[in-house]
Amino acid sequence: MITTSNLSKKYNDITVLHIDHLDIPKGQSFGLVGNNGAGKTTFFSLLLDLIRPTTGHIKNNDILVQDSEAWKPFTSSFIDESFLIGYLTPEEYFYFIGELRGQNKADVDMLLSQFEDLFNGEILNQKKYLRDLSKGNQKKAGIVSALIGNPEVIILDEPFANLDPTTQIRLKKTIKDLAETKGVTVLISSHDLMHVTDVCERIVVLEKGEIIKDLATSEATLKELEAHFAG
Repeated sequence: MITTSNLSKKYNDITVLHIDHLDIPKGQSFGLVGNNGAGKTTFFSLLLDLIRPTTGHIKNNDILVQDSEAWKPFTSSFIDESFLIGYLTPEEYFYFIGELRGQNKADVDMLLSQFEDLFNGEILNQKKYLRDLSKGNQKKAGIVSALIGNPEVIILDEPFANLDPTTQIRLKKTIKDLAETKGVTVLISSHDLMHVTDVCERIVVLEKGEIIKDLATSEATLKELEAHFAG
């Protein structure tokens, strides 16, 4: 579904990402891990055409990301709170995203009703703007907005950060269901090795912009990752 070829990104002659080849098949739950500066967010930014590659390309369902917008209707993401529109209420924002994705209010309301436990009475009907919500609740709103419109590809950067343990558990169940039951391709970056091994069937380790491990998740994966990052 997603194919990366000879991809690199440089800033002032410094290479921050270089991936010769990477294939992510449809329906895979894919985890990207690495220390700060490893290139995780750079890769996601290239995948979403937020920045342009220095060399190479990414294809999403055979569509060249940097040359076409035809991948956007079936791809969604939440990277950080800059993806939100702070002066809207959560409801206004959800309906706005729904309109972009061909969903009416009833469609959006039906989806939102599935996340009442996740919202915990703190997001909907609060008469608050998104900018006034806590970081955790902004994260919840952003992640749920990425599910609107039945996307085939979902990209989430650090989805577990700023979330309480109960919400983390519920989010992990949601992510697993998307990939295992609905066949959605889910890409996650995370500093939390335990969470990413819980939800991802494959984990790639980036270091200084290059892939140094590509692991099929097993019972031994968490210990292998911990040993790697322990040095």
